Amino acid sequence: LQILGLVQKVREHLQNLENSAFTADRHRKRKLLENSSLNSKLLKVNGSTTAICATGLRNLGNTCFMNAILQSLSNIEQFCCYFKELPAVELRNGKTAGRRTYHTRSQGDNNVSLVEEFRKTLCALWQGSQTAFSPESLFYVVWKIMPNFRGYQQQDAHEFMRYLLDHLHLELQDGFNGISHSAILQENSTLSASNKCCINGASTVVTAIFGGILQNEVNCLICGTESRKFDPFLDLSLDIPSQFRSKRSKNQENGPVCSLRDCLRSFTDLEELDETELYMCHKCKKKQKSTKKFWIQKLPKVLCLHLKRFHWTAYLRNKVDTYVEFPLRGLDMKCYLLEPENSGPENCLYDLAAVVVHHGSGVGSGHYTAYATHEGRWFHFNDSTVTLTDEETVVKAKAYILFYVERQAKAGSDKL
Repeated sequence: LQILGLVQKVREHLQNLENSAFTADRHRKRKLLENSSLNSKLLKVNGSTTAICATGLRNLGNTCFMNAILQSLSNIEQFCCYFKELPAVELRNGKTAGRRTYHTRSQGDNNVSLVEEFRKTLCALWQGSQTAFSPESLFYVVWKIMPNFRGYQQQDAHEFMRYLLDHLHLELQDGFNGISHSAILQENSTLSASNKCCINGASTVVTAIFGGILQNEVNCLICGTESRKFDPFLDLSLDIPSQFRSKRSKNQENGPVCSLRDCLRSFTDLEELDETELYMCHKCKKKQKSTKKFWIQKLPKVLCLHLKRFHWTAYLRNKVDTYVEFPLRGLDMKCYLLEPENSGPENCLYDLAAVVVHHGSGVGSGHYTAYATHEGRWFHFNDSTVTLTDEETVVKAKAYILFYVERQAKAGSDKL
C-alpha cells in the first residue's frame, strides 16, 4: 500500500510538472500572438479586409478541456442556434408568471441553471465584440452540478462533453414554464422530424441533434440463439486498431496509415467475446461463448466520434499517439447501417464541423485545442487565442473527438 501511495505521488508530481511546462509554453505563445492580435483580427479575404468575429475563451486554470468542447459545440449551427434563441432564464414569481421562461435547476442558494450559463457563453462567442470571454459563471455551475470536475486539475475533454450533454438534456427535460418542451421543439422545423431517440425519457435538443440508435446483436456459438437489443447513443467511442498503435505520424513508412474507416470497421465488425465477457444464453440457460456485432439502426444529425486514445496499464493511463486519417467532407456511413436501403444517398454523408485535439502524453496533463469551421473558414481555438487556419493544417491533426454534421443539400460525392 505504501508503494502504491508513493507511485501515485510520483505520478501526480510528474503530471504537475508537465502541466506547468505546458502552461509556461502557452503563456509565451499567447504573448507573441497577443502582440500581433491587431493584425490577426483583420484579414485579407478575396482582396477585401474582413474582421475575425470569433472570440476565445480564457483559461481559468487547466480549463482547456472545457474550452475546446465549448468552441466545438458553438460551431454546430443547429445546436448553437437553439440555445441562443432561448429566452433568458428568470425566477418564477408573480411578475414573470405566464411568460415563456424555463425552470432553473433548483431553488434558493443552489439556484443555478446550466442551460442559462451555456446559452450566455454561446451568445458571447460569435458577437465579435471582444477578443476573449471568461466562462467563470459557467465553470461555477459545472462545479456545482458536476462534482467530478471540481478543482483545477486537467480533465478528460470527452468525459466533460458527455457530462455536459447529459446535464443539459436533464435540465431541458424539466420543461418550460407554461409550455411543454415538445411544443418548443416543434417551433424549429429542422428538429421536429419524428425523432424517437430518447435517452432518459423525453427527447430534447440534445437527443434531437446528437441522438442515434445502435443495434447490438449477440449470437450464441453453441446453440445459435440470436439476441438483439437497441441502445441509444450520443457519441461512438472507437478503438484505434492494435496493428496501427505504434504508427505515430502520417509519413512513417511502416505499413498503411490508420484511417477513420479502419476504426469504424473495428467497431462494427463481428467479434468473438472473450472468456471474461461470456453471454448468458437464455436457451442454453448458462453463459456461453458468443459473437457480438454492432449495426447503426439510426444515424444522428451530428455524428460525434471519440477515438479511444487513453488506455490503462498497471498504474498509468497511457496515450495512443497514432495519427488517424479522417475526411473533411463526404464521410459515408451507409455501409454501417442496419437497413441501408431505407436511407437516401445524401442522408448518410457527413461533413466535418469541428475536431478536438489533445497535445501531450497523458490524460491528466497536456493541453486541448479545437479546430472548427465557421461560414466556410477554418479556425484554431487555443483558449483565449483564435487564429484563422487552413484545411491542410486541420487534416494533419491527431484527432481525439470529431464532430460530423449530416449533409443537407446536394453536393459533390467525395466519399471516405
